[in-house]
Amino acid sequence: MSSMSGSSPLSLSKSGTTTCATLLQQLQEIWDEIGESDSERDKKLLQVEQECLDIYRRNVEKERKYRAELHQSLAEAEAEISKLVSALGEQASLPLSGKIKGTLKQKLSVVDPVLKDIRTKKQERIKEFLNIETQIAVICAEIAGNDRVIGPTDIQVDEQDLTAKRLGELKSHLQELQSEKLQDLGSSLIELWNLMDMPMEEQLRFNHITSLVSSSIDEVSKQGSLAIHIVEQAEVEVERLNVLKTGKLKELIFKRQNELEEIYRSVHMDVDIETARQILIQLMESGSDLSYLLSSMDDQVVKAKEQAASRKEVLDKVEKWKHASQEESWLDEYEKDENRYSAGKGVHINLKRAEKARILVSKIPSLIENLTAKVKAWEKEKGMPFLYHKAPLLHTLEEYIISRQEKQEEKRRSREQKRLQDQFAAEQETIYGSKSAKKPLGNANTILGTPNSRRVSTPSGRYGVSIGKEKRGSGNVGAVIPVNYVALAKDDQKSGGL
Repeated sequence: MSSMSGSSPLSLSKSGTTTCATLLQQLQEIWDEIGESDSERDKKLLQVEQECLDIYRRNVEKERKYRAELHQSLAEAEAEISKLVSALGEQASLPLSGKIKGTLKQKLSVVDPVLKDIRTKKQERIKEFLNIETQIAVICAEIAGNDRVIGPTDIQVDEQDLTAKRLGELKSHLQELQSEKLQDLGSSLIELWNLMDMPMEEQLRFNHITSLVSSSIDEVSKQGSLAIHIVEQAEVEVERLNVLKTGKLKELIFKRQNELEEIYRSVHMDVDIETARQILIQLMESGSDLSYLLSSMDDQVVKAKEQAASRKEVLDKVEKWKHASQEESWLDEYEKDENRYSAGKGVHINLKRAEKARILVSKIPSLIENLTAKVKAWEKEKGMPFLYHKAPLLHTLEEYIISRQEKQEEKRRSREQKRLQDQFAAEQETIYGSKSAKKPLGNANTILGTPNSRRVSTPSGRYGVSIGKEKRGSGNVGAVIPVNYVALAKDDQKSGGL
């Protein structure tokens, strides 16, 4: 037992020797008093030693785990340092832990400050990236016309690449966007000024911005024009002008509508103007993009001009046809007037107009034929009917041809009826003789000078007089015929017998 107690774990620790020996002595005294046998005493001492071993074993295991944790912490710290150094693009100033002399705690005491410093650099670099990328995103959104507010929480920074090189690239990109934005703002100012007819003194206030429109990015940067207050100043002015732009755009849109209507009228294009204006007003009141609407109106004007140009050749022929038709109507009325050859103001003018009208009327069939061919060619090319005064022009031409044929047939019947009446009258005069009272030749001048004494039968004989045959044998006829009658006869010969 003494040998066992000498090798007992209780005697291994110097710091606890007295305490353990005292406790062992107390056990011996208690067992002596109890009368415990040596075997029982050895058994109980062995149990105590086993319990002590268990306690040591647990502590050893605990310390072993702690040592492993220190190793792991050291390894993780080194790995994080290596990763951050790579992301930041910096050279590590810390040697590997295997080359650092000292215990694990000593090594960690060297590594931990380095890791903390690099982590701080990382956070500072992330803030720089976040600031620049947020500005880039805001400018890009504004250029794209996106009104959504963009903040730092909307930006995801790539923490795998936090190098100074990458940061420099982003700064250059931001500077380029700022320059482009400023130049765009300058262009917007110029565009708005032109649209609003802004006075020159107003424009000079922003000359330092508009002068950059044609500058390169480097020149803009060197001039120090990318300061945030300059950009904000331009933005405020553009916003102010955009408010005024609304009224101006509405004015221009209606101006384009008036232009469209004038084009339509000029080429007889049938458009529901009132409905078109109502739709335009509804679009503007609904909050539609006025700039887009104006651009759309510009496109409509261009297309309308193209359509007008394509219709011009046909319309020119329509005008010639209309003019010929009007002259034909005038000629019909003129030829119905039995007093058209009477002496008076405008007789010569009407005679000349009648001569030209007959020539023009003779060309109407060819005019109609050419016009019909042009309309058919236009409709084949465009794939739609050629409308004129809201009706297909071909249909109008067909109706005109039929109507003209009916009028010509009616005129032919009228002439034939007149010829028969004159023939009957002549036959009656031959059979029964003239019932007219014979009057002295002294009154011939009066009779011949009276417009009612002229008799119109057919176009070829409309200038003859009823007493021509009766006076042909008289030697005094030339003395009694009025002077103006001779002049009319000469004009008749020059005109080819109108």
